[in-house]
Amino acid sequence: MRLTVGQAVVRFLAAQYSERDGVERRFFAGCFGIFGHGNVAGMGQALLEHAEDFPYYMARNEQAMVHAASGFARMSDRLSTFACTTSIGPGATNMVTGAALATVNRLPVLLLPGDVFATRAANPVLQELEDARSFDVSVNDCFKPVSRYWDRINRPEQLPGALLAAMRVLTDPAETGAVTLALPQDVQAEAFDWPEELFARRVWRIARPVPEPAALDEAAAILQAAERPLIVAGGGVIYSQATEELRAFAERTGIPVAETQAGKGALPWDHACSVGAIGATGTTAANALAREADVVVGIGTRYSDFTTASHSLFANPAVKFVNVNVARADAVKLAGTAVVADAKEAIRGLRVSLAGYGVPEAHRGRARTLMAAWNAAVDDAYELRHRTPPAQAEVIGIVNTESGPRDVVVCAAGSMPGDLHKLWRARDPKGYHVEYGYSCMGYEIAGGLGVKMAAPDREVFVMVGDGSYLMMAQELTTAVAEGIKLVVVLVQNHGYASIGNLSESVGADRFGTRHRVRTATGLNGDPIPVDLAANAASLGADVLHATGAEGFREALRKAIASPRTTVVHVETDPLVPAPDSEAWWDVPVAEVAALDHTQQARARYDDQKKAQRRYL
Repeated sequence: MRLTVGQAVVRFLAAQYSERDGVERRFFAGCFGIFGHGNVAGMGQALLEHAEDFPYYMARNEQAMVHAASGFARMSDRLSTFACTTSIGPGATNMVTGAALATVNRLPVLLLPGDVFATRAANPVLQELEDARSFDVSVNDCFKPVSRYWDRINRPEQLPGALLAAMRVLTDPAETGAVTLALPQDVQAEAFDWPEELFARRVWRIARPVPEPAALDEAAAILQAAERPLIVAGGGVIYSQATEELRAFAERTGIPVAETQAGKGALPWDHACSVGAIGATGTTAANALAREADVVVGIGTRYSDFTTASHSLFANPAVKFVNVNVARADAVKLAGTAVVADAKEAIRGLRVSLAGYGVPEAHRGRARTLMAAWNAAVDDAYELRHRTPPAQAEVIGIVNTESGPRDVVVCAAGSMPGDLHKLWRARDPKGYHVEYGYSCMGYEIAGGLGVKMAAPDREVFVMVGDGSYLMMAQELTTAVAEGIKLVVVLVQNHGYASIGNLSESVGADRFGTRHRVRTATGLNGDPIPVDLAANAASLGADVLHATGAEGFREALRKAIASPRTTVVHVETDPLVPAPDSEAWWDVPVAEVAALDHTQQARARYDDQKKAQRRYL
């Protein structure tokens, strides 16, 4: 079959399917793209020819379209995703941040940046980076450290092997992330006689590795001796669709379940075994149990510094770790007993091996008492009705109570992810979508677009601060163009409130964190007269202004009832904190300083550092 390289890429991608538990689905839902001279004649022409069986979606920002693909992939439990194509030069490098986010979060995304001429017939071409050390270098080499697989297709003959390698990585739960295939613009348009079998329907089975019996026996023996065990449920529980198995296991054994950012929703918030979020942004209940735990069972978690409170949380001198993970690199962390397996299969195995085991009633009772106290604190945070502007915690509470059980909240950066982790009462395994692996400002609206595309039957609430909104709001236009409805809660606090709080805690006195007009003494004048609501309206969204808690609730209800993407603009008080997690996060403070505040912060830091430990 004679096709161009661009046409061959599209035809191949359209024929790829994933399968798990007997259910098949198209692996690529389509392609996001922004065209320029580096891809319009190759990938652009190919997508035009295949528009009926391989949908194309116009994005407004290259980084944002990768975020949308990541949001879609996460909402699809990594069983489906998008490809993303750009021109050469700035269009390509603008995707690097998106690639890093996808790889950090283990989300499959295929990137197809244009590249300079493979023939070098007219070098240097427009937007080419000239490197005197090697003419083989282009800006697309920037993708190498943030991609799980990277290749440059300099000849058509190289394409089949690269495509199959790309699919191998994209469909491997332990290895997945961003995959980059750089496509020189002349090669994209070059014709070649391809074997018919390259375009045959191909199904990639997403495996469920079973635990090795000896590892399962060792893990069960450790748990049998445990009196104060704690489960830490990570994103692997959600991606494996193992939430029902986890619920049954927790109910049978009585082991409390704490949740990471990616694992939030593994149990409903009001389940008897749920103790909520863990770590630096966790609940006091989960963190108290973590300090006392003699065995920690990490299921599908990579133990980020927020989860472990920078290695200060698991304080029992005799604590042991049992780590269930499909990726061996994560399973061996904290010197744990590694059970390298799919979360669902491992939980099933542990349930059989631990038949008859249950935690002491005192441990169950302590978990219930601690969680009741935390729930009371959340109730109080949701009800600060005397404030105008309202606190961020109150805004979160209103969104939580007005949303439906299957609706989705989306966030990524600032103080909101930490407050959501503590305060959001998740009712569905896919109802909480906070990108906190890379915590990328600007992810929110683009990621929410991808979430809604993956779950059109759910209401999607994008919660974004003014700082993140200013980073990347363009995909509001994409949502409007595609008729994709989002509810965007735009929280205006006139600055980077999260970093402002952190700055104050480390003795930097909120320097450079407020959006203020410059005066003779610095950036400390009046708030910048920016109108973000007007900006949202200019991008095509409907906009509602809210004042106070009840005004916000009324506006939110109108946004929910509307069929169109609607932005609800609300001012909040950045100085009202959410309930404290009573856990630490390691952010080094200047060791010497002239400022008293910094010296005091360093003294606190040195004291907190004493709790940090290595798990060997």
